[in-house]
Parts: sequence; structure tokens; C-alpha cells
Amino acid sequence: MRTTAVRRTALAASAAALALLVTACGGSGDEDKADDSKGKGDSTASASAAPAAKPLTAAELEKAALAQADVKDGKVTKVTAADDVAADKVKSKDAACQPLAHLQMGVPAGSPAATVKRSWTGEPQKPAGDVSPEEALLAGLDAEKMLVTLASYEDGGAEQVIKDVDAAAGKCAGGFTYDAMGEPFKILTVEKTEAPGGADEAVAITATLAAEEGVKAPMKLVVARKGATVASFTVTNFASAATGEDFDFPTAVSDAQLGKLA
Repeated sequence: MRTTAVRRTALAASAAALALLVTACGGSGDEDKADDSKGKGDSTASASAAPAAKPLTAAELEKAALAQADVKDGKVTKVTAADDVAADKVKSKDAACQPLAHLQMGVPAGSPAATVKRSWTGEPQKPAGDVSPEEALLAGLDAEKMLVTLASYEDGGAEQVIKDVDAAAGKCAGGFTYDAMGEPFKILTVEKTEAPGGADEAVAITATLAAEEGVKAPMKLVVARKGATVASFTVTNFASAATGEDFDFPTAVSDAQLGKLA
């Protein structure tokens, strides 16, 4: 890898970071130090047998939100109101794709009764043996960054969020464009994938973002419902943003979060 490629790596990673709400995920919120079933299913799980659930209050969501003690590695931080992005700052040019634009930027869909957000940043593994500076750079970027959004809904709103995201994934499979905080973004493809387990129903998506220098950067998007609460997970990997190579969704983190929801 030449010097120009190294520069491209940094540029692409920066673009992906912005697309994943680097303001929110890497904001200045304090680390959450609260002391407080893994498996995989289809991309959309059936909810026909689920009983009606009561939405969680803001205080209950705070208690159920991911905490540092819930994960074995990585860092959990709070997303403050100052670091958040308003729904009206994210607009898809195709209305059918608006749920995906909101999901990518960590904006809860619809009109939730209460919301709370956390971010989790994984730890890159140290490269083994002697490696080139370029390889060391990529190794240092090889970590996932996740924005977790919890939103509770009344009157079937949580079920509707899953339906809307599932429909948007089908309608927008060929890509779409949107503006967020005044910046344009282009999604090249949207592909439904296998969702993590632990939810009443869930939709998982890999969205390919047009990043700097022609790089096609994969991003992982998941919406998972438990009762009247929807947990949304938006994930990027900076090394993947630089190389275009795929990465694995960090199921251990989603398992930990979904396991805390009633």
C-alpha cells in the first residue's frame, strides 16, 4: 500500500465516521458505569403471538440501556442531548427510504414515548509480528463503532417501526441519497441479512455507503423489537470503510442490550 492509499484510508474512515454520527458515537458524554440468549433468526421474525406490551418510561429505558458492566470489552458512553441529531435534520430524497436514513443516523422512527442512546466502541487487536506502517494503520482502524438507540412506543408503534424498516429495505435495495446536518450521503445498495437473536422480531441490513476516493464502505443496521421497545443498532468499522471489506456485526453487544429489555 502506497502513501496515497494510506491517505485514502484516513479519508474513507473519516467519511464513514461522519455517516455514523461521529458526533453522537464519539461525543463527550460520561461513561455509563451503572452496575446492574444468544442465537440468530430470520431477518424478520414473526410477532403474531406477542401480547400487547406497555411502553417503558424514560427512567425505565435509562435503567435498561447498555452499561459498561454489560460488555466484556470496548467502551460504553452516553449520548447527550447536545450530541444528538434531530429528525428534521435528516431527509431522504425518496420518502420511501426515510426510515433507513433515520436508522443510519440514529434517529428513532415515528413518535416514541421515550428514548435513550448509548455508543459502544470496540478495541482493535494489535497486529502480530513485524508489519508495515500501512498494515499497522489498518490494524489500528479495525474496530467497530456502534450507536444504540432505545425507543418505546404506544399503540403498536414499535411493531410499525419494524414494518416500515422492512418495507424500506425492499424498496430501496438499489440505493438512495439523503442529507444529514447539511451533508449529502449516497447509499449504493441495501441488503437484508440475518438478524441477531433475542428479540420478538428484527430486521438486519447491510448498507453500502459511497465514501471517499471511490471506496464502498459497508455499514450494519439492525432494528429489533422487544415488547413495545425498539432497539436500533448502527455500526461501522473504520478499516472496512477504508478497504471496502465486510465485517461482522458485534452480536455480543446487541445480545447484552436486548437481554436487558423487558
